[in-house]
Amino acid sequence: MPERAHLEDVLKTLTSARYADIRYTATHQQHVKVRNGEVDHLSSTVDRAVGVRVLVGNGWGFAASSDVSEESIRRTAARALEVAAASNLASTQPIALSDVEPFVARWESPYAIDPWSVPIAKKLEHLMNATEPMRGDARIHQVSGEISCYRQEKTFASSAGSFIEQTTTQMGGGIEAVAIEGDEFQRRTYPNPFGGDFQAEGWEFIERLDMPKKALEVRDEALALLAAPKAPAGRFDLIVGSAQLALQVHESCGHPTELDRAMGLEISLAGGSFLQPSMLNHFRYGSDIVNIVADATIPGSIGSFAFDDDGVPAQRFHLVENGMFVGYLTGRDTAPFIGRASNGTVRAESAARIPIIRMTNINLEPGDAKLADIIASTKRGIFVETNKSWSIDDLRLNFQFGCEVAWEIENGKLGRMLKNPLYTGNTPDFWRSCDAIADRSSWQIWGLPNCGKGDPMQTMRVAHGAPAARFRNVEMG
Repeated sequence: MPERAHLEDVLKTLTSARYADIRYTATHQQHVKVRNGEVDHLSSTVDRAVGVRVLVGNGWGFAASSDVSEESIRRTAARALEVAAASNLASTQPIALSDVEPFVARWESPYAIDPWSVPIAKKLEHLMNATEPMRGDARIHQVSGEISCYRQEKTFASSAGSFIEQTTTQMGGGIEAVAIEGDEFQRRTYPNPFGGDFQAEGWEFIERLDMPKKALEVRDEALALLAAPKAPAGRFDLIVGSAQLALQVHESCGHPTELDRAMGLEISLAGGSFLQPSMLNHFRYGSDIVNIVADATIPGSIGSFAFDDDGVPAQRFHLVENGMFVGYLTGRDTAPFIGRASNGTVRAESAARIPIIRMTNINLEPGDAKLADIIASTKRGIFVETNKSWSIDDLRLNFQFGCEVAWEIENGKLGRMLKNPLYTGNTPDFWRSCDAIADRSSWQIWGLPNCGKGDPMQTMRVAHGAPAARFRNVEMG
């Protein structure tokens, strides 16, 4: 890890820069996966990088290297300065930076059991115990389970006078059963697809998931889906469960509130946003019970940190308040565009990538109704849970989601299991139709470690909290 004095000495050499920062990261990852009683994947990696970002006039420059020696950092800084000077010559727009205080700080996410202290053999044994009980029925063609460990050590030094050290430790895991009969294919996962759920904790999180205990339930639901009737088409009152609603928040609120997308800075790769700056504080995004917040301060979540990669402290703020669109995710060089200060949402996958606006924990706040009461007050509807597929346009306006499982609701009671549920809609119309949000007893935060954005592509670890909620007159496929 580079010494503070050396990083500060390098920053002093960048005399022509309006601003400069240096980031160092060491990213440790371990992934184990079993499939049908055999080890399917086993990897353990460490990636180290240093990145230097420089602003000269109105031109940004960035350079990075996997060589983190003192001499390499000096060469990398000189290269970033050259790029910034060239960018300034071609710049056509002024760049303003919102103010930031200098911070000297150290932060670590807490955990009880270090993931790297648990032998790989124990992790594999845990996964075998969670997947083997699902085998035996000829209709179960595949069972799998995986466990992931992640740790990133980050050092940040800036010409604003900040020196910040942060370390985050995270774990994730999940199991899956695939059932096939004839031309019918069904999948059931626990606790979520895409590798399971992820939290900023240690091995204790895997123990709390207790995947072996859930194995038979996962198997039985996969088999039951084979014979279940198809979810009907038409318009229904839709109750969306916590896990599926978390992904809905990610796609239809988190992404469109990234200010760089609204400004057209990401449109060539990730797309733009239907939420334009002229709509801020004037546009009704949802019904008056819909409150969506960005909160990077939640303990135990993979979207949490102490400072972003601009050196701005983690914050909690509304994106949607009482149904009105009131905020964007911003950085120091984008917030002035809407007359605000940065709210600390600029991050990079590692020091080898330039920081850009990324989601933190984007959450739908819980309501005050019991989920059981919401179901009881629904005369004819469908309850959907656990994502299976999704599609959303480049402006994050029109969407379609498929789920693993659904249950019909008749006269306030959950009825038959349904397969292949699919619902579609328009983002503001969908959220405006929300008339009931369950209380905190159904609220859960879900870790999503694979959010893609940027060019070159960066994979960011974010999270979303959501309860269950009801939406009226939704189109089902």
